[in-house]
Amino acid sequence: MPSSDSGVASSAQAIDRPVMYIVLFGAPGAGKGTQSQRLIKSLGIPHLSTGEMLRAAKASGSELGQVAASYMDEGRLAPDELVVGIVCERLLEADCARGCLFDGFPRTVEQARLLDRFLADRGLRVSVVIDIRVQMAELQRRMLERSRVERRVDDTPETIQRRLQVFEAQTAAVLSYYESRDHGTVESVDGLGGPDEVFDRIMGAVDRHRGRACPC
Repeated sequence: MPSSDSGVASSAQAIDRPVMYIVLFGAPGAGKGTQSQRLIKSLGIPHLSTGEMLRAAKASGSELGQVAASYMDEGRLAPDELVVGIVCERLLEADCARGCLFDGFPRTVEQARLLDRFLADRGLRVSVVIDIRVQMAELQRRMLERSRVERRVDDTPETIQRRLQVFEAQTAAVLSYYESRDHGTVESVDGLGGPDEVFDRIMGAVDRHRGRACPC
């Protein structure tokens, strides 16, 4: 993993506004995409998506990017160490000095541990994990409606249910890790209601954790 201390390393001392590293989870259909864009605009922090970063690393031709390309070209999942290495490289860039929004990352407990280690080495930590919760029946309804509008013939009730079950299983382990590591880090936010209502709830959760990125 990267060892340079530029960017992230001096962030806690270099600014007045609290540093915030936010993890945002939300099942397909929960409105995570809409809310993530509103969050980054409101907080002035970059949006970090592992899919986008892996593709960017591949395009860059860097050493990590070449390794990522070998997995992507063969349709294999990139190992945790590689994914977190690419994320950490991105965190060292100047625009992440005040934190960032992790969108759907970490996906595994090992990724969460590696990210914690990287941040802890710099006197930092994840500020808050926000989990947008919507009942399964409502998620299925939203996704079926979306597939109808976008004419996604492969999105049947059965395939949608499987996708939601896989997401729930993966996310549950990571949420449990964060809860056991630091009780109170995870904030479950009701995802029902209009976008403004949900955003207000998310910002309420964010406000309760401002400044928690720097435990020292």
